[in-house]
Amino acid sequence: MVVSALRGALGFLTRLRVGHSEAAWAAFRGSPWAFPLAGYAVGALLAVPFALDALPPGTLALAYLAAVFAVTGINHLDGVADVGDALVVHGDSDERTRVLKDTTVGVGAVAAVAVAVAGLVLGALGVAGLPTRAAIAVVVASEVGAKLGMAAVACFGTAAHEGLGSQFTERASRSELLPAVLVALPAVALSWPTPAAAGALVGAAVAGLGALWRLRALLGGVNGDVFGAVNEVGRVVGLHVGVVAWTLS
Repeated sequence: MVVSALRGALGFLTRLRVGHSEAAWAAFRGSPWAFPLAGYAVGALLAVPFALDALPPGTLALAYLAAVFAVTGINHLDGVADVGDALVVHGDSDERTRVLKDTTVGVGAVAAVAVAVAGLVLGALGVAGLPTRAAIAVVVASEVGAKLGMAAVACFGTAAHEGLGSQFTERASRSELLPAVLVALPAVALSWPTPAAAGALVGAAVAGLGALWRLRALLGGVNGDVFGAVNEVGRVVGLHVGVVAWTLS
C-alpha cells in the first residue's frame, strides 16, 4: 500500500518515469500522507545542485530552478498562473472560477508567475549561502512542507466542481491530516541542532494553509489549480523562512 501510494504520488507530482497504474492512482488519492512522503524524494533530487557547493551562488540558484522544472514540470506553476488571473477579478466566486478556467493568459497570471519564479530564485540564492548540510536540509524540508500543504487541501478543501481536485477531497477527511503531519515531522531533524529545517517545514506548511484559506474563500472551493498554487507558495516561503531561521540561530 505504501509503495503503491508513493508511486502514485510521484507520478502525479513529478515527471519521473515511475509508470502509471490505476491501482497506484487510487492508493494515492486515498492517502494524503503520501504527499509529504513524496516530498522527501522530490526534495532530495532538487537538493543535488547544493551538494556542488564549489559553484557560484548564482549558478547554484539557476541549477536549482532548472532542477525544479525538470523534476516537477510546470503543471503546478500553471495553477499559480490560473489563480493569479482569478485573484485580480472584481466579482463573486462564480466569476473568479470562470476566469480560472479560461485558457487566456492575463496580466494576473503573468504577475503571479513572475513573483513565484523570482521568489524561488531569490530563495535559492539565500540557500546557496548556507553550509552544504543546512542547504540540503532547507530544500528537502521546504518540499516536504509544501506537500504537507497539498495534503491539507485534500483534507480540508471542498471541491468547487467535479474534476481533479474532487478526486482527492471526496476521499479525504480532516482526521487524515494527522498521519501526513507525522510523516512530515522527521524533516525537522535534517539540520539539527539548527532550526533551519524546522523553519522551512513550518514556513512552507503555514504558507500553504494560508493560501488554502484565502483561495477557498475567494473561489468557493478548491480545484487542481489550488493544489498547484499551494505547492508553489509553500516551496518559496519554506526556502526563505529556512534561510532566515538558520541566519538567526
